[in-house]
Amino acid sequence: MVQVSLKVIEETVAVALRAHGADAFPAAEVARAVAAAESVGNKICGLYYVESYCQQLRTGRVKGDVTPHVTAPRAAVVHVDAQFGFAQPAFAYGLTVALDAARQSGVATLAVGHAHTCTSLGYFTEQIAAAGLIGIGFTNASPIVAAPGGKTRVIGTNPIAFSVPDGQGGIAMQFDQSTTTVALGKITMAKAAGTQIPEGWAVDADGNPTTDPAAAIAGSLISMGGYKGWGFGLMAEILAAGMTGGVLSKDVKPLKAPEGAPHDLGQYYIIIDPSASPDFGARLSALADAANADPEGRMPGQNKVIQDPVEVAYAVWDQITALAAA
Repeated sequence: MVQVSLKVIEETVAVALRAHGADAFPAAEVARAVAAAESVGNKICGLYYVESYCQQLRTGRVKGDVTPHVTAPRAAVVHVDAQFGFAQPAFAYGLTVALDAARQSGVATLAVGHAHTCTSLGYFTEQIAAAGLIGIGFTNASPIVAAPGGKTRVIGTNPIAFSVPDGQGGIAMQFDQSTTTVALGKITMAKAAGTQIPEGWAVDADGNPTTDPAAAIAGSLISMGGYKGWGFGLMAEILAAGMTGGVLSKDVKPLKAPEGAPHDLGQYYIIIDPSASPDFGARLSALADAANADPEGRMPGQNKVIQDPVEVAYAVWDQITALAAA
């Protein structure tokens, strides 16, 4: 393993993306997200994706030279057309407009359509909370989940993220989770490492439980909590595709495939101004006290430690530096 600072990760990834066709602003926004993921040990959403980003920039599966288009068709409704580019710059273009709309109306929505995968959804809702507002986010992905008891893959892992401000510039609570038992990336990483996965994560193409990651990828991931997780996944699908102009998960090719049609995914955010309720701060504080009453108890997202520098496998860092030198 090699120790690499977040600054160097961010700078090197930005250079790699520019070398493969991204303009300066989208390259910087994506690189910032990659470094943020690595800083909290979220390897699946960090450097793991950079080779794919570079390949897809070269083939045109993601557009690195487009300008997101922001509209506000209603007072508290903000829409960003990512123009088949990265989700990170599209969100950045719409965020200030959506925050202002939420402060004026109490609640606003931010829809990002025609976008590349956003990887870590909580990265975006956390920015909303850092601005003092509550952020709820939904997105969809390539199809890998069948209905409980079924075999036909209908939706993606379809994460949901929720971030709450603490009123002091920090985060009181945050969760970011797929609506499947695990994220697909954990299974693809297990396949790459040649290791088995626990039973209960996935079924094979015939609907039988499997511990083989290759069989899981050919089959279907299991919704968390069975029908309950399936319902949450469908909710995310309806909002992420139906409210953004993006496509349904069933029409998205594998996210890391180097060639093919653009992802055309959607991200949908609900932004709430907690100052609309004079009781919000007191209720949040009381809830946090109750959650922290036991030694091991905590609100989700608490005690998160930012690492800088971070440990990166030699092979991974060699790959990133080679991409930057291309």
